Amino acid sequence: MIRLKYIAGAVFRMLTLLVAVSILSFVLVAASPIDPLTAYIGTDSTLSQEAKDKIAGHWGLNDPPAQRFTAWAGNFIKGDWGTSISFKKPVKKVIGERFSYSVVLMLIAWAVSGILGFLAGILAAVKKGSVWDRLIKTFCLALQSAPTFWVGLLVLSLFAVRLGWFPIGLAAPMGKLAKDVTLTDRIYHLILPALTLSVLGISKITLYTRQKLIEIMNSDFILFAKARGESTRQLVLRHGLRNIALPAVTVQFAAFSELFGGIALAESVFSYPGIGSALTTAGLSGDVPLLLGIAVFSAIFVFAGNLIANLLYGMLDPRIKEGREIG
Repeated sequence: MIRLKYIAGAVFRMLTLLVAVSILSFVLVAASPIDPLTAYIGTDSTLSQEAKDKIAGHWGLNDPPAQRFTAWAGNFIKGDWGTSISFKKPVKKVIGERFSYSVVLMLIAWAVSGILGFLAGILAAVKKGSVWDRLIKTFCLALQSAPTFWVGLLVLSLFAVRLGWFPIGLAAPMGKLAKDVTLTDRIYHLILPALTLSVLGISKITLYTRQKLIEIMNSDFILFAKARGESTRQLVLRHGLRNIALPAVTVQFAAFSELFGGIALAESVFSYPGIGSALTTAGLSGDVPLLLGIAVFSAIFVFAGNLIANLLYGMLDPRIKEGREIG
């Protein structure tokens, strides 16, 4: 019964979130100074006014904002996400193609940042007050205040431009047919954007793990374990990891929202053809159907990540059921 109530509540919250995200996204796009028609035909277009009116009528650009939104919402509920003005393709197809690139990038960055951040947090906590601890804290605090595009440009300038170890951008070599692109080519072009997102995602999990482990190491039962002669390694493996693993899982799953926020800038810097770069293109061209489609899709993805974190927490800790503490 508790499980069904929780799932029903989660579905209701998700639907409420999607409605709010859709309305807010549409209002922001409608208030944007970008003219979709100008972005579509170009500023130097020589088309007649009649031709412009036909184009605007085809895309519904002359309709009142409320009418445009209700028309989009009605079609969306039926499963029709509309057609992208920028890519001249159905929104579903654009998101599907672009997300296939982004999901690999996000999963790699998410896994690498989680593992490295967790290990770095343990090292900083065990070496509290040492040079290692100060270096890790300084590095993490600097990353938290660094913009994604700035870090991406630094990585690009160093490893691609100065050292020439990696390509400047794209997801495959230029001029190479899709059928000839190998897995090695994909991985080679994926390294720099994945490195950027991984580095930016390390700080939060590192600082959280460090603080949590320090609290545990200063607790009474750890003092008792020390009195029994357990080494620092035994204390961390037997007592520390057990108590910090679950909170770290929750924090890392909650980082999906930040990862989605940073992927647009990272993909733009590296010209990576993912959903983030599609979002940037849609924003610059006033592509309402694609913007709304990506906004809704992103909200579902982030909500699913948080929901999975709550469910995992309940499965791994018998005292927790679907995110609720059983007293």
